[in-house]
Amino acid sequence: MERKVIITSDGSTTLHIPKWNESFHSKHGAIQEALHVFIKNGLYLFENQSISILDIGFGTGLNALVTYSEHSKLELKIHYETVEGYPLSWEEAQQMNYCNLLNNKPLHSIFEKIHQLEWEKEFPLSENFVIKKRNHFFEQIDDFERFDLIYFDAFGARVQPELWEISIFEKMYNALKKNGYLVTYSSKGSVQRAMKHCGFEVEKLQGPPGKREMLRAKK
Repeated sequence: MERKVIITSDGSTTLHIPKWNESFHSKHGAIQEALHVFIKNGLYLFENQSISILDIGFGTGLNALVTYSEHSKLELKIHYETVEGYPLSWEEAQQMNYCNLLNNKPLHSIFEKIHQLEWEKEFPLSENFVIKKRNHFFEQIDDFERFDLIYFDAFGARVQPELWEISIFEKMYNALKKNGYLVTYSSKGSVQRAMKHCGFEVEKLQGPPGKREMLRAKK
């Protein structure tokens, strides 16, 4: 499927799929969206802890990169697993300009390593950050009470409604530990209802640039 590099409003790149008229990140700012949804309203709930994160949609690797960038500041020890059914090539990923905009030279080597690492194996990126990339579809997830935080970053319900249904959120609920959180950029009423059906406590929060609201769900 054709993917084109585009520049979002904060100057960061993302990939756009013309066939779906859908992008991997918000056109209003890829980095701003990741920092607001997944870091500010997800990762910042934890500090001075050892936590496990499940990233639903590895994509360009942006969520993994910004999480790595923040983990030392928050004094976190992180086990990070990310799931992707259709991995990008390194040739595609290296067109992303995240490291330049984050103004952190060491991140260039981390970003390359994240993409070049072998799938299905755990690798330490630092003393306190271990990553594992899982090459399978979201429907195949069967983890049970393993994660403290889920980044739910699937393509939108307009193009992949099957990823926002009760059956998927049941898997997310099962994968979380008690009192764990799921954060997502979506604020659709149908998504909120599906989460509540599975037992989540759901709250609406201020959304990232270009979106009025987002959702955070607690088990």
